[in-house]
Amino acid sequence: MKFVLPVILMCTGMVATAQHANPKKAAVYYTLTDALKDREATQLNLRDKQLFTLNDSIERLEHLRFLNLMGNNLEAWDESLFRLRKLEDLILRQNKLRELPEQVSLLHHLVQLDITGNTIARIPKGIGRLSKLRFLHAAMNVISSLDASIGDCRSLEVLAFQFNQLSYLPASIVHLKKLRVLNLGYNQFNEFDPAWLELENLQELNVEYNFFRRLPDAVERLGNLRTLILTHNRLDSLPETLTSLQHLELLVVSENNLTKLPAHIDRLQHLKTLIALNNPLSKEEKERIRKALPGCQVYVDKD
Repeated sequence: MKFVLPVILMCTGMVATAQHANPKKAAVYYTLTDALKDREATQLNLRDKQLFTLNDSIERLEHLRFLNLMGNNLEAWDESLFRLRKLEDLILRQNKLRELPEQVSLLHHLVQLDITGNTIARIPKGIGRLSKLRFLHAAMNVISSLDASIGDCRSLEVLAFQFNQLSYLPASIVHLKKLRVLNLGYNQFNEFDPAWLELENLQELNVEYNFFRRLPDAVERLGNLRTLILTHNRLDSLPETLTSLQHLELLVVSENNLTKLPAHIDRLQHLKTLIALNNPLSKEEKERIRKALPGCQVYVDKD
């Protein structure tokens, strides 16, 4: 497993959230006091300030577009947040928030919402009102349900829900035609939802550490996939149709029960990295795989 982590981190960079303001756009303020001196302030970074609450005066920053509250001690959403109607980037990761309230729907201009690393259990109906939302980062919570209104967020490009308690996604997910990244690793999924096959622009799918026993033959419909991560499921075979994913560059199938890979794996001509550690592959099968993919970095267990 030593090879897996750095490769995945490198190849899943598009999921990473922007935690920093852009000083090239406008001045970045690091205290509320300084920001309030500029009534036109658009960027405020209050990361790691040991805040337990927000001062109500923050609502006077009517033009604020970027607000970073990462790494504080917030347990509840201050009402003043919902009066910042021009916010585009709201970062609340690594706090102590227990819910995502319905009032989030008031932030109509949100493009990025990052609530990673809290104790939130559900994504409410109000999320569907965020028609401009492109990036929703909600990893490392205790989320077990996602409201069907998520399907109304037609601008979504990234959904990151790894390390939660999800066992299903609402059928409305099929409406997210712009979705590029779907990260569902470390959840409770037992089967591959056919609805995901409608996500025709998906480039990265991560379902590691779930309970899948098979992939559907129709996985070939995800023709734009570049990254597919299936680590630590219960797969004992992969469909031959997987070799139709002509744009695939990274395939990770470690820690499953695979005794062989698809017969025509050589068709994956753009595959750059294949990681298949901790599978019961025979010596002959490993050799066949290496010969079939001469331009690919292949990681399998040593004999």
